[in-house]
Amino acid sequence: MKTEDDNADSADDTVQFHVEGRTGVVTLNRPRALNALTHPMVRRLDEALAAWEEDPAVGQVLIRGAGERGLCAGGDIRAIHDDAKAGNTASADFWRDEYRINARIARYPKPYVALMDGIVMGGGVGVSAHGSVRIVTERSRVAMPETGIGFVPDVGGTWLLGRAPGRLGAHLALTGAAVGAADALLCGLADHFVPAGRLPELTAALAAAPAHEVLPRYAAAPEPGELADRRPWIDHCYAADTVEEIVERLLGVGDPAAKETAETILAKSPTALKVTLAAVRRAAGLDTLEHVLAQEFRVSCNALASPDLVEGIRAQVVDKDRTPRWSPPTLAEVSGADVERFFAPLGEDRELRLP
Repeated sequence: MKTEDDNADSADDTVQFHVEGRTGVVTLNRPRALNALTHPMVRRLDEALAAWEEDPAVGQVLIRGAGERGLCAGGDIRAIHDDAKAGNTASADFWRDEYRINARIARYPKPYVALMDGIVMGGGVGVSAHGSVRIVTERSRVAMPETGIGFVPDVGGTWLLGRAPGRLGAHLALTGAAVGAADALLCGLADHFVPAGRLPELTAALAAAPAHEVLPRYAAAPEPGELADRRPWIDHCYAADTVEEIVERLLGVGDPAAKETAETILAKSPTALKVTLAAVRRAAGLDTLEHVLAQEFRVSCNALASPDLVEGIRAQVVDKDRTPRWSPPTLAEVSGADVERFFAPLGEDRELRLP
């Protein structure tokens, strides 16, 4: 399926659409960039899903990533860096359309099958983990790593993490840790495990039959993960009221993995950590994904004015020196008022409105 934006954006088909049997197939096609999402890609995906929703010849949708490295590494954060540094609004426009498509995927009336093979991070989670059939493999690495760049989980990530068992969601949100297949299933980020070598066979079978008929022939049990055994100290430590107390508990339980987790957290943006903990906990109390996405839109837009977003992307992606200079540099210096600024209303004409 071609759109006018295909020609307007570039000739390299960064997202491709075709129909196999009764399955509409989406291929994110920027393998050199780990299929990172751009604004034109999001617009085209939305257009295709809208068309297939009304097309009686399409019974289900399948989304996959080109190449061997992953479904999608997220949004184009270098573009966000440049936009934030210049004080422009292109990122807000991108997020508005991206969050709308996250909501569309979650409410899609036909089976939406996501092949979450390889790296699935940030925006990649948004176009997969809200689907009705989410498949991971032994190569899957699923994460919301935003605190490492001075940002906060978005694309409905706080909705998903806020509903993970126990305190696992807070753990993944603060650390940005990437999880494999078993842990993705445990946390509610995926539904089925299929060995990566069987994905071509599974894809071919989906062209001829509905997902619920096909999957039992391919689904298997993954190798054990790490989080189930760590639940006792994770649930205890992340039940604390503040990030400072969480770190203190992690350092005090006497488990090497907990100590390493504390060190991981302390390397992230102090402001992003506190806002993230508040966002995940508030998301758990909201009743719909749409309400959470509206909250995330406020947080994301307000983050554009935070020095840590530009600095985090600079350190991790632009200069790659891996030594961000956070401002403020410590958790103790981030006040409650600093956190609340991220949740402040944007103004009636700027808020995200979803059906």
